[in-house]
Amino acid sequence: MPVRLADPRQLAHEYPGRLKVIKVNVDENQGLARRFDAVSIPTLVVLRDGNVVNRIVGAAPKEQLAAQIVPHLKPPKSEGAAPAT
Repeated sequence: MPVRLADPRQLAHEYPGRLKVIKVNVDENQGLARRFDAVSIPTLVVLRDGNVVNRIVGAAPKEQLAAQIVPHLKPPKSEGAAPAT
């Protein structure tokens, strides 16, 4: 059975408000590609609070992507939690 490679945007739907996936055309955005050292395609750069926390180079199945991305997500906001003072 062939391994099914994931589209990282699928994970964004599973973690709404916690994960945003942005697809960049590196040919049209070469400065951004250089900034994040995206020399191989696909390259996923995982950012948290504006800092690179992980890089994933190459296609991977959904479970493998999730294992490398989900630990870096902020915890979900509690429903009905009182705002911090």
